[in-house]
Amino acid sequence: MAHSKAHLFREREQAAADLHKALAHPARIAILKTLSKRNECVCGEIVDGLPLAQSTVSQHLKELKAAGLITGEIEGPKSCYCVNWKAIDRLQATIEELVNELRRNRQQCC
Repeated sequence: MAHSKAHLFREREQAAADLHKALAHPARIAILKTLSKRNECVCGEIVDGLPLAQSTVSQHLKELKAAGLITGEIEGPKSCYCVNWKAIDRLQATIEELVNELRRNRQQCC
């Protein structure tokens, strides 16, 4: 059985990877774009805007919520979700930090 070696990396790198991994599907990016246009969104409205089944959208919402990129709560028969803008700011900072470090270390290759 394979064992994860994530613990061998710095906590900062792990946190950045978790945020980025949550964006690793186009449906999740589309969901974030949809939510960013509203203060809150009922799950059915998200489903209506995507070519996916409700259960599949729910799984993508679960992944985004687990990563902290969205917040959400169930109110009776409906679920409302919002973008977690503090997490989006962290996401942007991790991308900028990575790109800046890569550029500082840029070497001519091939």
